[in-house]
Amino acid sequence: MSKTYYDPSDLRKFGKITEWGEELGNKFFEYYGKVFEEGALSAREKSLIALAVAHTEQCPYCIDAYTKDGLQRGVTKEEMMEAIHVGAAIKSGATLVHGVQMMNKVNKLDG
Repeated sequence: MSKTYYDPSDLRKFGKITEWGEELGNKFFEYYGKVFEEGALSAREKSLIALAVAHTEQCPYCIDAYTKDGLQRGVTKEEMMEAIHVGAAIKSGATLVHGVQMMNKVNKLDG
């Protein structure tokens, strides 16, 4: 299958979202730009966080963008994979901890 639902070339069109909602689109990009500026965290650290979140959110555009960005910032493939495992562990833990809600409900209904 040569065509997928996600077209990698669409990532380059992201900036065009302002065409159908200029004010909010511009506010988003202003915010987005500010978030990724150097601060308490380096741009490199933020890129690594973004890559891990991209995987937990399963966004192929973000995965492409932050894999490339991370490499440009000197992030190693080992650091990338470790960050993805951290994201996966948090995502699975968050799923499992909600099992307590189910257990509480079962106990209440059985009670």
